[in-house]
Amino acid sequence: MSSKRLSGLVAATFTPLTNDDEINLPVIGQYIDYLVKVQGIRNIFVNGTTGEGMSLSVEERKLVAEEWINKGKGKLDRVIIHVGSLSIKESQQMAEHAAKCNASGIAVISPFFFKPQSTDALVEYLKEVASAAPGIPFYYYHLPELTGVSFRVVELLDGIEKKIPTFRGLKFTSSDLLDFGQCVNNYKDKFDLLYGKDELLLSAMVLGATGAVGSTYNYFGNLNKKMLSYFEKQDYNLAREQQAIVQEFIGYVDSLGFGVAENKATMMLVSGIPLGPPRLPLLKCCEEKKAQISAKLKILGLLN
Repeated sequence: MSSKRLSGLVAATFTPLTNDDEINLPVIGQYIDYLVKVQGIRNIFVNGTTGEGMSLSVEERKLVAEEWINKGKGKLDRVIIHVGSLSIKESQQMAEHAAKCNASGIAVISPFFFKPQSTDALVEYLKEVASAAPGIPFYYYHLPELTGVSFRVVELLDGIEKKIPTFRGLKFTSSDLLDFGQCVNNYKDKFDLLYGKDELLLSAMVLGATGAVGSTYNYFGNLNKKMLSYFEKQDYNLAREQQAIVQEFIGYVDSLGFGVAENKATMMLVSGIPLGPPRLPLLKCCEEKKAQISAKLKILGLLN
């Protein structure tokens, strides 16, 4: 298992679909080239929220994971596969498959129908999934807004490596910067602490995040890399200017109603890659909203 830390920007990838609601695997090669050559992104997080992983079948998720891993050889540095499911057996099956495909690591979200009733129960669940892929890094995906599982992560991390030897870190997608800050203060030297709210990335970096996983890095990769560069040079005014652009866009599209469908439409507007519609129950982004998003991108200088 690699000891190299996961840092910098990690794009949470979209899953290409055809208009007939089938996985569009041939697009992934083009997608990889765009991330690497245009946005400078070499780390990805597959089959997560942005990738509609919970709306895909297990077999579809395996196919998508295989394609990203195989087409990414020699181009991508890290391919993290999200294997969370409402069924622990499915999660273990996908974890084992990811390991066989030489994924760089796996991530798991908490079950959210029958929820763990304590931190101990959640750790026990994570341990059982991680045991199916004992040779690759394991990450916890914390997303309380969607799962309703909001245990303090700083408490979950206490001694977790003794129960899950492959535990490497987490994707923290919450605006609870108190909890995240305490995670950093206590565990930065031990775990990869990746922040998942793109509009608050700079704040998380100030606290000591080791990197970030987010959907906007698919099409705002260069913008965010510029912000991180200014941050590293301690040019905080210029870093804030870059973050403000991201916040202006996200604040605007949130007011329109910005979900996976609109996010996917934004990626298609910026990249030109045919990602297709989202899967039901999500509805396709309407033309009026797409035009509003396009106009905002142009005003911000992010779309020609």
